[in-house]
Amino acid sequence: MTGTPIANEIRRLRFEHGEMTQQALADACHVTRQTIIALEAGRYAPSLELAFRIARTFGVGVEGVFRWAA
Repeated sequence: MTGTPIANEIRRLRFEHGEMTQQALADACHVTRQTIIALEAGRYAPSLELAFRIARTFGVGVEGVFRWAA
């Protein structure tokens, strides 16, 4: 399997929040930009902690960012 069954709205949310850069999101969530790139591309499933950090950064619930796509 090349991807993960967890889809996300990170790219859309970044642009809806002032065209936030991947680096700015990474800094806010204490991860690397490469982690954000992999998440957006669907190549990486976040830990529960990271999912909450991302959701909190955007002011939404976890299900506002991630969904089960399988």
